[in-house]
Amino acid sequence: MEVVHKPVLLKESVKLLTENNGKIYVDCTLGLGGHAKEILKQRKDIFLIEIDKDEEAIQIAKENLKEFEGRFVIYKADFRDVDLVLQEEGVEKVDGFLFDLGTSMLQLKSERGFSFQIDAPLDMRMDKEQTLTAYKVVNQYSERELVRIIKEYGEEKFAKKIARAIVQRRKKKPIETTGELVEVILSAVPEPYKHGRIHPATKTFLAIRIEVNKELESLKEALYKTPDYLNPKGRLVVISFHSLEDRIVKHFMKEKEKEGVLRILTKKPIIPSEEEVKENPASRSAKLRAAERV
Repeated sequence: MEVVHKPVLLKESVKLLTENNGKIYVDCTLGLGGHAKEILKQRKDIFLIEIDKDEEAIQIAKENLKEFEGRFVIYKADFRDVDLVLQEEGVEKVDGFLFDLGTSMLQLKSERGFSFQIDAPLDMRMDKEQTLTAYKVVNQYSERELVRIIKEYGEEKFAKKIARAIVQRRKKKPIETTGELVEVILSAVPEPYKHGRIHPATKTFLAIRIEVNKELESLKEALYKTPDYLNPKGRLVVISFHSLEDRIVKHFMKEKEKEGVLRILTKKPIIPSEEEVKENPASRSAKLRAAERV
């Protein structure tokens, strides 16, 4: 499958990460290697430790980065285990961490149920080896759990109606595909909501994806591990795509600045230019925050 994924805030994030003239960086979200390639282009003495839990993405990234052979290493892992990766690599300190929290085009265009625009089995796993799937969340979670997830992670105002509709529908037969789930969501929400700026299924799909991949727990865990591994002047750069992620990053950086551990470099988050949003509409919700180890 030919997939082109445009890295978001590429120049801004790589500049913030590497302008400290460091030697070893960790790209916690390799994806298809877009940010990695730009980082490795900066200086010939940079070595990059790459982490991703999507095997398919890793294989494509290896091909995309082959010109830099010997200057990077890839670990198939969840970034919450960044400490274990560094221990395995025998590295005590690094000069920067980059997190790009977006879902890649590879995932969105795959038959893995990430997008409500492609009728596919309800899966949504970034790591195909894990056991929890979107099918299990939709068909096995209680109505109460579904309300919590859709409301909390999706910030969906019709969470109760949608959860109730899911539970009613699955009594007849399991909800197996993204198309079936979209039908259920559409049956639950008021008519005017179907003609809004975003598709009525957007927030519910986001919420289920976050639950399946434990994205917010992983992010918190990973962030709190990074300061111990940063050299003085080492950078932490995070690109987030929705308010819950951004809130976690913002609170973490403020907390660590108060403790005298980090110094925030972005008083306000950096957002994509009008030009970038025009070229890549998927970038419109991105926010970049950066901090430096004191």
